Amino acid sequence: MSQTTTDVRTRKPGGGGIVPVLAFAGIVVAVMQTLLVPVIKDLPELLNTSPSNATWVLTSTLLSGAVATPIMGRLGDLFGKRRMLLTSLAVMVAGSLVSAFTSALLPMIAGRTLQGFAMGAIPLGIGLMRDMLPREKLGSAMALMSSSIGVGGGLALPLAALVAQHTSWHALFYGSAGLGVISIALTLLFVPESPMRAEGTFDGLGALGLSAGLVLLLLPITKGSDWGWSSGTTLGLFGAAVAVLLLWGLMELRVKAPLVDLRTTARPAVLFTNLASIMVGVSFYVVSLVLPQLLQLPSATGYGLGQSMVVAGLCVAPLGLTMMFTAPVYARISAKYGPKTTLILGMLIIAIGYGAGLGLMSAAWQTIVISVVLGAGIGLAYSSLPALIVGAVPASETGAANGLNTLMRSIGTSVSSAVIGMVLANTANHVGGVAVPTMHGFRVSFLIATGAVALGLLFAIFLPKQRQATKPQLRASSEEDAALERAQEILGGFRGRVLNVDGVPVARAKVTLIDRRGRQAGATLSAEDGSYALAVPAQGAYVLAAKAAGHGPLASSASHTGDDRPVDLDLALPSETVSA
Repeated sequence: MSQTTTDVRTRKPGGGGIVPVLAFAGIVVAVMQTLLVPVIKDLPELLNTSPSNATWVLTSTLLSGAVATPIMGRLGDLFGKRRMLLTSLAVMVAGSLVSAFTSALLPMIAGRTLQGFAMGAIPLGIGLMRDMLPREKLGSAMALMSSSIGVGGGLALPLAALVAQHTSWHALFYGSAGLGVISIALTLLFVPESPMRAEGTFDGLGALGLSAGLVLLLLPITKGSDWGWSSGTTLGLFGAAVAVLLLWGLMELRVKAPLVDLRTTARPAVLFTNLASIMVGVSFYVVSLVLPQLLQLPSATGYGLGQSMVVAGLCVAPLGLTMMFTAPVYARISAKYGPKTTLILGMLIIAIGYGAGLGLMSAAWQTIVISVVLGAGIGLAYSSLPALIVGAVPASETGAANGLNTLMRSIGTSVSSAVIGMVLANTANHVGGVAVPTMHGFRVSFLIATGAVALGLLFAIFLPKQRQATKPQLRASSEEDAALERAQEILGGFRGRVLNVDGVPVARAKVTLIDRRGRQAGATLSAEDGSYALAVPAQGAYVLAAKAAGHGPLASSASHTGDDRPVDLDLALPSETVSA
């Protein structure tokens, strides 16, 4: 069981530079995904290897990012999110330098693997925002951090194309290392460590099992088109992935402090959010794969737009820019209607963008329109995901839960890359031994994206409604105050005060709600006047545990039957039975 603890550090009332610094870090690590897209067709020659071997330079980053994301999220919950964020960025800088100094395949793959390790920074940043920011700033901040995945990927295309076209391709890695160093320095200067901690130990065996299962799953997804989808290697790896992940799941259900709390993950709010995340990841990557190729194909093909590498990147750049500017819009919509509604709206806009895109591929300006519309929809969808996750899990599991959600998006982009690559290859015309994508292939790709969005929309509709989202007037100076006000408004739950031996209120005492199975059902800190409030997930028997520095702990049994009677927790008294 994980429990939240806190130290005596003070939360910054306004967040200072936390939001822009963490968003910048998210954009920097997301750049690693599309850093080499402008030179992808030249990689075999640049690395003096075969095309199939060269693809490992991209695949390695994807695999390491998928493995690192949930693991770094859990380590952040246990040992400090800022500490793990700095670790992720440092590993990325090391990987960038390794790649910058080599033109050999194996060292390049090693460097790119280290670069992908930094993807864990996204859920760590979201967790830091939840722990450190006042509630009125939290929605837009998490939206911006979540969207940084797309923003970084979108902005990297034109910038990387410009660098690759006018300088050595190694300059891409020197630049990424420099961005990483800047991000580390800004984090050290402006981002304090989170006071929130999860008790327990790191599930090393669970991390090993998840890593093995993810590699076995994502490897055939990314390489299936090269190996053949019906080949023994591809099918064997898929079968091994299923077996390993099933065994891992059974083990996680029996571990006291698992890497991923599968019971929490099985909650409808978390499960359907993660399933929707896969579909959003699919839809995001389709446009990133299709439009740059369409723009750079020669006009002699009859449908290619004949643009340079840099112009193609600039036409796709509005995708990332629109996602970035969508964050404040999301905050207003979500405050009024809730993140579920915002997710549904975002997916509808994505569907409109891909549907319109089927007939808007004959001019460069039309691709810009598609990028703007899709950027708005994907931005709203991405922005909604962390809010849905944060609203469904305890604070002590924020990093791990958002790490798993980010992993679901990565799986979506992996599936998208494999499927769209297969579609474009199978529909291509071969001219002089060179495969040239066709307009038919591009349109089929857009139809696949539309189908993925439709499925994601179905998942979003099944999301349970978050009651707190209907309280847009709520304004609080801290997360604890927000929890208190929300619980007082919607309870169903326990409330009261934490007192010492003299009856004096105890501020910032940890109050934990434990269900009949011994699992944490909620946690909060008492306010300055000693008051606390905890909503309950369902009626039944619970234990209220309270402790504070300099006081003995208290564990009180409490049963909730639907009413709302105060339960004061006197730290000076032994365990007692109360009825709420």
